[in-house]
Amino acid sequence: MIPAARPGDAETGLEGTVAEAGSTGDGPGDAAAGAAGAENVAVGPENTVVAPRGAAVGPDNMAVGPESATARPDDTAAGPGDEQLNRVFLTRVLEPGDETGGRWVRELGADAVVRRLRDRGEPLPGASAKRWAGLLARAAHAQPHRDLATAHDAGVRFVLPDTTEWPRQLDDLGDARPLGLWVRGTPDLRMWALRSVAVVGARACTAYGAHMATTLSAGLAERGWIVVSGGAYGVDGAAHRGALASGGATIAVLAGGVDRPYPRGHAGLIARIAEQGLVIGELPPGDHPTPHRFILRNRVIAALTRGTVVVEAAHRSGSLATARAARRLGRHTMGVPGPATSGLSAGVHALLRQDAVLVTDAAEVVELVGDMGDLAPEHKGPVLPRDLLDPAARHVLAALPAHRDAEPQEIARAAQTTPDDAIARLYELRALGYVERHGDGWKLTRQAMISVRDGHTAR
Repeated sequence: MIPAARPGDAETGLEGTVAEAGSTGDGPGDAAAGAAGAENVAVGPENTVVAPRGAAVGPDNMAVGPESATARPDDTAAGPGDEQLNRVFLTRVLEPGDETGGRWVRELGADAVVRRLRDRGEPLPGASAKRWAGLLARAAHAQPHRDLATAHDAGVRFVLPDTTEWPRQLDDLGDARPLGLWVRGTPDLRMWALRSVAVVGARACTAYGAHMATTLSAGLAERGWIVVSGGAYGVDGAAHRGALASGGATIAVLAGGVDRPYPRGHAGLIARIAEQGLVIGELPPGDHPTPHRFILRNRVIAALTRGTVVVEAAHRSGSLATARAARRLGRHTMGVPGPATSGLSAGVHALLRQDAVLVTDAAEVVELVGDMGDLAPEHKGPVLPRDLLDPAARHVLAALPAHRDAEPQEIARAAQTTPDDAIARLYELRALGYVERHGDGWKLTRQAMISVRDGHTAR
């Protein structure tokens, strides 16, 4: 059973599916990760895609003429030797990130796995009888020709592994590698992913979190980097908008079909991303997100990009799953700090206490993920007059007591120098207005007090 959405969270919708729990933003994502996996086998009418009436599909997967919407027997399954149809078929059967299924495809080939499912043969290695029965039930509803026709009508293409547009870095996922990616938008996915950074965080973010996500993403886009996020409310949406507002590029990785924007409140934003960037996902057209699919989607965000920046995340935020996946894959993991008292920054601070790198702007992110020489400017405080003194004079200045005068011998001992050198430096400091003579002693002037306190503490 799919759990109900929490009040005030991302909207429920898409035929009764839950709110965006476990997204790149804050929510009960980690707990949901194992709640439904390959055993989640229920397939109902809402999961089948009806082909557009009057559209027939030929060998090249293009519409060739009028035909009834009723499927023919050879439209309901992939044929032998067609890698694209076989993998599209399997996207209806296997859950994203199913490592057992991925191993079957790697060892036996997609064609052999599809044949076993179509023929309702014996379970493949690693599948229990219960799970195999569920996979067979899903396979009975898989119609890859229709999925490709529906995708074509929506301007969506299916990118296979080991083709020219496939991002090779996704292969780092091993058997959890996607079977393929449904891509909406015209740019080349592989080329865009080469210079990409993930910006993720809480859905219920604060104004500070939204501001940081927007400005950081805008800065990345201005430097020619692609901003990748999950399309959710909060930090994700702010990241996408920041990149678009600066005239840059962004990729939304969805946990459902790319033809069904989710959350529905971001339908306009996702449509804009599809026009100016890319919307990608593992699930076939019309499929809906579930809690565990959000968590599994996050591994794609982590693998696709050079690094992941987390902006505001509670201890159980789904965005932390993205950061952990990035760390496992050897990608850079970064965090934007927040107030120490903010629960929405507690997860980020926990990352920073481990091996994540603290970042505050786009330049610092690029310094980490970019090429050699992409250095962030050094952040310094204002230059004070005291900073212009030579080191010996600064030591003597710092050796003077704050509220009384002192003789040269005492000052020399505190500055670890000779009395003659101390006297020479004191006359130099008097000329600059830092000290004044009081009989046989020397004392700081009032204007020097602030300068001394900004440096070493006066005695």
